[in-house]
Amino acid sequence: MLHIAICDDEKEFVAHLTGLLDRYAAETGEEIKISAFFDGMELIERYDTTIDLIFLDIQMKLIDGLKTAGRIREFDAEVSIFFLTTLTRYGLEGYRYQAENYIIKPMKYIRLKTELDQWKKKHRRTDEPAITVANDSGRYKIFLRSLRYVETFRRNLLLHTQQEDIVCYKSMKEMERALLGQGFARCHTSYLVNLAYIKGMKKLEITLITGEVLPVSQPRRKEFTELLTEYWGDLL
Repeated sequence: MLHIAICDDEKEFVAHLTGLLDRYAAETGEEIKISAFFDGMELIERYDTTIDLIFLDIQMKLIDGLKTAGRIREFDAEVSIFFLTTLTRYGLEGYRYQAENYIIKPMKYIRLKTELDQWKKKHRRTDEPAITVANDSGRYKIFLRSLRYVETFRRNLLLHTQQEDIVCYKSMKEMERALLGQGFARCHTSYLVNLAYIKGMKKLEITLITGEVLPVSQPRRKEFTELLTEYWGDLL
């Protein structure tokens, strides 16, 4: 399913674009979920990390599209953004926020179809495994390939990803269940590690390809070693 957000303070245009997307879905067989927002702050405050792409109007009253995009990029570096504008001079500014493209309004169906067809070929998110977590700062979609390890942190969890460290309010048992069968293993009461990042193991320590060293508890050593050996064996 393709999740598309429309953010524009002109309700008539939102209805128009929704109709174009419905036509595209009917013609292509693409399953599309559409979420409508009528100002930038509403999009920011109600942001859903399952959104694949956003049609974002630049000229809005409460908070313009460029500022909205800047806020979104703070917690979602992956989502694609198409800027909408009636003035061509705004277009180049959008590329500061890794805009996919900018589209001059009013939008015609042939332009929408062309943009979506090209986007699907180049940038569509796959069914790559990911989890969504939340904290006081917002919601985050974390692709498992970027998650090195999870550790307990002040009665919460700290997720160490390639991009940043993210606090999560789940318990370690909940996280272990969420990652079951995804190439993660518990090496210690306080650590859950992505086996793909392990460079080596010596006694009661594992070294990651990043140079980080994590402990292996004695009670978990046998089971963890078996899981790691099985994982490495599959890669040989």
